[in-house]
Amino acid sequence: MRLVLTPVAAALTLLAMALVPTTAHAQERDPVLFVHGYSGDAGNWDSMISDFIADGWQAQDLHPITYDYNASNVETAELIADEVDAVLADPAHDKVDIVAHSMGSLSSRWYVKFLGGQDHVDNWISLAGPNEGSIVELPCVQTEPSCQEVVVGSSFLSQLNSGDPTPGDVTYTTFRSLCDFIVRPSSNVTLSGADNRYAGCVGHISFLNDDGVSAEVRDILS
Repeated sequence: MRLVLTPVAAALTLLAMALVPTTAHAQERDPVLFVHGYSGDAGNWDSMISDFIADGWQAQDLHPITYDYNASNVETAELIADEVDAVLADPAHDKVDIVAHSMGSLSSRWYVKFLGGQDHVDNWISLAGPNEGSIVELPCVQTEPSCQEVVVGSSFLSQLNSGDPTPGDVTYTTFRSLCDFIVRPSSNVTLSGADNRYAGCVGHISFLNDDGVSAEVRDILS
């Protein structure tokens, strides 16, 4: 049986179609908080944020932060909690996504695990994060709390990785590379319960501007 619309019904159908935003999927996206690593700042994310905007994200929903990277990752986690609260003060959003590079993975995980982030984070993505620590001891290990916490076997990591390392209703994803000579072994990026991905031959800093990594991150968050 063929359905024939009356002129009025046809007009209403066209009006309804016109009122549906062409970027409906973009409006459903969470705001994204970008957390840099040691010796970095918010500007580290300029390349990736440009990719996000070109792919339809709204600039006002992309939030790179800058923090004191010499401070303990516990202190930085508290700053992340404040940043998330500020973003979610907008009633249009009830959760955020977090994309973290290197040491930023540790402070953001601490926030998720111990500071209530499980209720506010939808996706957590770690790019070259030393989630199980690194055997590479940079000079800053001698003086800075944050670097001391990155070393394999630190009390900070023991607390962070005790029990379930990927708790709550959060989607966890990690990216690692055999060409990363800062986080060694590269398998220490991975977490039980996460979607652990190999990024190919990408240097530690190059995770921030690698086209393939950027595309995968956006695909996860779309």
